Amino acid sequence: MNDNSHQSSHDHRRLGRELGLFDTDPLIGAGLPYWLPDGAVVRHTLEEYIRGEERRAGYRHVYSPVLGKRELYEISGHWSHYSEDMFPPMELGAEQVVLRPSLCPHHAVIYRSRSHSYRELPLRMAELGDMYRSELSGVLGGLTRVRAIHLNDAHIFCTLDQVAEEARAALEMIRRAYDALGISPARYRLSLPGPGGKYVAAPELWRRSTALLTEVLDGSGLPYEAAEGEAAFYGPKIDVQVADGAGRESTLSTVQIDFHQPERFDLHYIGADGAKHRPVMVHRSVIGSVERAVALLIEKHGGAFPAWLAPTQLVVLPVSEAQSPDAVSFARRCTERGLRAEIAGPESGTLGARVREARLVPYQAVIGAKEAADDRVALRLRDGRRLDPQPAGEVVDRVASVVDAHSTGPL
Repeated sequence: MNDNSHQSSHDHRRLGRELGLFDTDPLIGAGLPYWLPDGAVVRHTLEEYIRGEERRAGYRHVYSPVLGKRELYEISGHWSHYSEDMFPPMELGAEQVVLRPSLCPHHAVIYRSRSHSYRELPLRMAELGDMYRSELSGVLGGLTRVRAIHLNDAHIFCTLDQVAEEARAALEMIRRAYDALGISPARYRLSLPGPGGKYVAAPELWRRSTALLTEVLDGSGLPYEAAEGEAAFYGPKIDVQVADGAGRESTLSTVQIDFHQPERFDLHYIGADGAKHRPVMVHRSVIGSVERAVALLIEKHGGAFPAWLAPTQLVVLPVSEAQSPDAVSFARRCTERGLRAEIAGPESGTLGARVREARLVPYQAVIGAKEAADDRVALRLRDGRRLDPQPAGEVVDRVASVVDAHSTGPL
């Protein structure tokens, strides 16, 4: 399928620029998009949503540097198995530092920095962190393939008998997030190693990891297929595949079981017997990279995002200049309630023209002379429905309840 087939009305590369969400500049470079204000709102809202979901699921958040010494990635195995996808090392005095291609080595070091008891496990460590991959310019495109990736990543350090439940819980988090985002998986894939030397040579660890992931998938009742050559270099993974507007597949979410890095970094916890034991590391990403997630959302919704994600959630439309003070007052009530509200006054054109201009905004609150006199607003929904005038306070409550619930419904 050639690239031209993807130039549909919902192609995120075209629509994202038209809607003022993101853009690129040759002076910054290929695969390095920048976010415009409305796009930054979508990104920030998505990040806050997943942080909240993680907090409720018992994750603790950390920050770690985007650079690391070359030695860090030699220990993790990235240098020997993944260096062709990494940026070249930078000389820093007598040392070499590297832009990280993933977050897991940093999280392994953070875990190692403190002693841990079996009573603390599972220890769930999450970060929305940047990582960098030296993608060739020919495969870069919009937000789906970039060189600077903002990843929703997490690593769960747990005992062997906790692994299956943690992986199952990660799959359930992914399901809930997809419901809130209004997207669906194209398929689930059990990604296994293929021939060649890019995988860690540890047959027993691969066997144990694959058996655990197969158990989780079989227990979930989800249909899945195995794919050789798609595993991470250190272990198998469950990949949740999504499709763009042209039907092209990519991985958004992952769950991985890793016996390799806990061994490489000599991670341990003190068991009930007082002895040292090796934890298992579960890697999981619920919404994957923020860039790829937003690209998918643009294409899925055509810019008409669910209300909780929309850059502007409610636009206030005073019929005439006389209602402008009422519009300002109502917009302020919305803002104080945490909603993103804007005013489109008569100076912007006729009421019909303003309604058309705001067609992607989930809610349009019309205030005419009668509504202003009664402290009411007439709500129009994005699907074209018009509701009878309602008390302004009730409208704010109803819209806020939809947004707070991360609902994909209108009201």
